[in-house]
Amino acid sequence: MYVSDWMTAKVFTLEPDDYLSYALLLMKEESIKHLPVIKSGRLKGLISDRNIKEYTPSKATSLDIYELHYLLAKTKIKEIMVTKVITTTPDTPVEEAAMLMLDKSIGCLPVLEGNSLVGIISDKDIYRALVDITGVRHGGNRICVTIEDRGGSIKEVADIIRKNNFRLQGILTSYEGVKEGYRRVVIRTKGKGDFNSLKAEIEGAFRSCRIRKG
Repeated sequence: MYVSDWMTAKVFTLEPDDYLSYALLLMKEESIKHLPVIKSGRLKGLISDRNIKEYTPSKATSLDIYELHYLLAKTKIKEIMVTKVITTTPDTPVEEAAMLMLDKSIGCLPVLEGNSLVGIISDKDIYRALVDITGVRHGGNRICVTIEDRGGSIKEVADIIRKNNFRLQGILTSYEGVKEGYRRVVIRTKGKGDFNSLKAEIEGAFRSCRIRKG
């Protein structure tokens, strides 16, 4: 799955000479937190609700409400926008985009195809990807089990699931938090099988497991 599968293609943008008051209005009306700044079709910067919050408190302490509104109305986007913007491409794997956002402590990545802005992927899109990939919205039983890191070990869990008339809805695996030579696997099932039998077999086959009925 790629950035193009999860990005928001309808992107609201600003120009460098737009005013901060317009950015605030646009963010409020569209319920968004990030606005790319475009000039002559090229990405020139980015403004976020965090930029605005960092800019206004220092100004607001000595201003009354009318003076603050005046400040917002006369401040141009180019005065506070971030100019060193980290971007991604439509064909970047979505997990790499998520890792980049995490490592850089940023809330979004404008998506460029060549020099053209074709979308934006934000933390909200990453949350949506996680929800969809795991299948949690569709319910089902959740099986978390620690297994040996060897060929066929995931199949052993899957065979028990299928034996009890369930289907696989989503599979996630991680090496974090387990000792070397093992991995943690989370499987969400689908269908109406024999849950009690499934639980008994999983618990009998694997020492470290947690099973929640969906």
